[in-house]
Amino acid sequence: MHRRFLITGAIFGLTAVIFGAFAAHGLKETISAESLNSFETGVRFQMYHAFLFLILGGFDFLTEKKINWVYYLLLTGVIFFSGSIYLLSTSSLSGIDFKSIALVTPLGGTLLILAWAILLLNFIKLKKK
Repeated sequence: MHRRFLITGAIFGLTAVIFGAFAAHGLKETISAESLNSFETGVRFQMYHAFLFLILGGFDFLTEKKINWVYYLLLTGVIFFSGSIYLLSTSSLSGIDFKSIALVTPLGGTLLILAWAILLLNFIKLKKK
Protein backbone atom coordinates (compact mmCIF):
# COMPACT_ATOMS: atom_id res chain seq x y z
CA MET A 1 0.00 0.00 0.00
CA HIS A 2 1.27 3.46 -0.91
CA ARG A 3 0.20 5.96 1.71
CA ARG A 4 1.28 9.04 -0.24
CA PHE A 5 -0.89 7.98 -3.19
CA LEU A 6 -3.88 7.56 -0.89
CA ILE A 7 -3.31 10.91 0.81
CA THR A 8 -2.78 12.73 -2.50
CA GLY A 9 -5.88 11.07 -3.97
CA ALA A 10 -7.96 12.13 -0.99
CA ILE A 11 -6.65 15.71 -1.18
CA PHE A 12 -7.30 15.91 -4.92
CA GLY A 13 -10.78 14.41 -4.47
CA LEU A 14 -11.63 16.76 -1.62
CA THR A 15 -10.49 19.86 -3.48
CA ALA A 16 -12.18 18.73 -6.71
CA VAL A 17 -15.51 18.53 -4.88
CA ILE A 18 -14.91 21.97 -3.34
CA PHE A 19 -13.90 23.51 -6.68
CA GLY A 20 -16.83 21.83 -8.43
CA ALA A 21 -19.30 23.22 -5.89
CA PHE A 22 -17.64 26.62 -6.15
CA ALA A 23 -18.02 26.53 -9.93
CA ALA A 24 -21.66 25.47 -9.77
CA HIS A 25 -22.70 27.96 -7.11
CA GLY A 26 -20.15 30.75 -7.02
CA LEU A 27 -18.86 31.09 -10.56
CA LYS A 28 -21.96 30.32 -12.58
CA GLU A 29 -23.16 33.92 -12.66
CA THR A 30 -19.77 35.63 -12.71
CA ILE A 31 -17.80 34.09 -15.60
CA SER A 32 -18.71 33.23 -19.17
CA ALA A 33 -20.21 29.85 -20.06
CA GLU A 34 -17.01 29.01 -21.96
CA SER A 35 -14.84 29.82 -18.92
CA LEU A 36 -17.17 27.84 -16.65
CA ASN A 37 -16.94 24.87 -19.01
CA SER A 38 -13.13 25.10 -18.93
CA PHE A 39 -13.13 25.30 -15.13
CA GLU A 40 -15.34 22.20 -14.97
CA THR A 41 -12.88 20.39 -17.28
CA GLY A 42 -10.14 21.11 -14.75
CA VAL A 43 -12.35 19.73 -11.96
CA ARG A 44 -13.17 16.59 -13.96
CA PHE A 45 -9.54 15.81 -14.76
CA GLN A 46 -8.55 16.44 -11.16
CA MET A 47 -11.24 14.03 -9.93
CA TYR A 48 -10.34 11.36 -12.49
CA HIS A 49 -6.76 11.45 -11.30
CA ALA A 50 -7.82 11.51 -7.63
CA PHE A 51 -9.47 8.15 -8.31
CA LEU A 52 -6.33 6.91 -10.06
CA PHE A 53 -4.20 7.90 -7.06
CA LEU A 54 -6.56 6.01 -4.75
CA ILE A 55 -6.52 2.92 -6.97
CA LEU A 56 -2.73 2.93 -7.32
CA GLY A 57 -2.37 3.43 -3.58
CA GLY A 58 -3.86 0.01 -2.97
CA PHE A 59 -1.65 -1.96 -5.34
CA ASP A 60 1.99 -2.96 -5.39
CA PHE A 61 2.86 -3.96 -8.94
CA LEU A 62 5.46 -1.34 -9.86
CA THR A 63 9.07 -1.05 -8.80
CA GLU A 64 9.89 1.76 -6.37
CA LYS A 65 11.56 3.74 -9.16
CA LYS A 66 8.55 3.45 -11.46
CA ILE A 67 6.03 4.22 -8.72
CA ASN A 68 8.01 7.40 -7.96
CA TRP A 69 7.96 8.40 -11.62
CA VAL A 70 4.21 7.78 -11.88
CA TYR A 71 3.54 9.65 -8.64
CA TYR A 72 5.46 12.77 -9.60
CA LEU A 73 4.21 12.79 -13.19
CA LEU A 74 0.61 12.55 -11.98
CA LEU A 75 1.06 15.07 -9.18
CA THR A 76 2.76 17.66 -11.38
CA GLY A 77 0.46 16.92 -14.30
CA VAL A 78 -2.71 17.51 -12.29
CA ILE A 79 -1.34 20.68 -10.70
CA PHE A 80 -0.17 22.08 -14.04
CA PHE A 81 -3.20 20.97 -16.08
CA SER A 82 -6.08 21.64 -13.70
CA GLY A 83 -4.37 24.47 -11.83
CA SER A 84 -3.63 26.44 -14.99
CA ILE A 85 -7.19 25.92 -16.21
CA TYR A 86 -8.54 27.23 -12.90
CA LEU A 87 -6.38 30.34 -13.17
CA LEU A 88 -7.05 30.94 -16.86
CA SER A 89 -10.82 30.52 -16.57
CA THR A 90 -11.12 32.87 -13.59
CA SER A 91 -8.73 35.56 -14.81
CA SER A 92 -11.67 37.89 -15.48
CA LEU A 93 -12.49 37.80 -11.75
CA SER A 94 -8.98 38.32 -10.47
CA GLY A 95 -8.05 40.94 -13.03
CA ILE A 96 -4.76 39.11 -13.56
CA ASP A 97 -3.86 38.06 -17.08
CA PHE A 98 -2.74 34.44 -16.76
CA LYS A 99 -2.28 33.97 -20.52
CA SER A 100 1.48 33.83 -19.96
CA ILE A 101 1.01 30.44 -18.24
CA ALA A 102 -1.24 29.03 -20.96
CA LEU A 103 1.52 26.64 -22.11
CA VAL A 104 1.51 25.02 -18.67
CA THR A 105 -1.83 23.38 -19.50
CA PRO A 106 -0.56 21.19 -22.37
CA LEU A 107 2.62 20.48 -20.41
CA GLY A 108 0.47 19.17 -17.55
CA GLY A 109 -1.53 17.09 -20.02
CA THR A 110 1.68 15.65 -21.46
CA LEU A 111 2.87 14.66 -17.99
CA LEU A 112 -0.46 12.90 -17.35
CA ILE A 113 -0.13 11.08 -20.67
CA LEU A 114 3.39 9.94 -19.75
CA ALA A 115 2.18 8.58 -16.40
CA TRP A 116 -0.61 6.64 -18.12
CA ALA A 117 1.87 5.32 -20.72
CA ILE A 118 4.18 4.04 -17.96
CA LEU A 119 1.21 2.31 -16.35
CA LEU A 120 0.13 0.77 -19.65
CA LEU A 121 3.61 -0.57 -20.40
CA ASN A 122 3.80 -2.11 -16.94
CA PHE A 123 0.33 -3.64 -17.27
CA ILE A 124 1.39 -5.23 -20.56
CA LYS A 125 4.47 -6.70 -18.84
CA LEU A 126 2.46 -8.25 -16.00
CA LYS A 127 2.58 -12.01 -16.10
CA LYS A 128 -0.66 -13.92 -16.49
CA LYS A 129 -1.59 -15.97 -13.44
